[in-house]
Amino acid sequence: MSKFLTKLVIETGDDSGAWIVAQPLIYQSDVAGRVITVPQGFPTDLASTPRIPIIYEVAGGVATMAAVVHDYLYTSGRESRAVADSVLLEAAQATGVPWWRRWTMYAGVRIGGGSHYTATPGGSPTEGGL
Repeated sequence: MSKFLTKLVIETGDDSGAWIVAQPLIYQSDVAGRVITVPQGFPTDLASTPRIPIIYEVAGGVATMAAVVHDYLYTSGRESRAVADSVLLEAAQATGVPWWRRWTMYAGVRIGGGSHYTATPGGSPTEGGL
């Protein structure tokens, strides 16, 4: 069963709006078929939701833990983009995000996330995690 094995602990980062993972975030994913560890020190912007009022109202500020895992998978390139996006959907469900919100988020990353995906494994700014 997919679930988070640790809680999210983050600290404010620099003036760019980034957050820093203060303790490893560990997620057991059935979709990826393994445990994913977001390492301490990993920078994240949480959910990159456009600040367009209706879109942000629906998808902004939800599924924070899922968004951090998704950021890590997109940055590391150690999973395909399709798997990373499916893990976002799965992890949002694991944290109780309503189906319509998680599917809205999933559709958003499928439509607009391609330019942010790192296709080369090892692209992560921090070591470890997998």
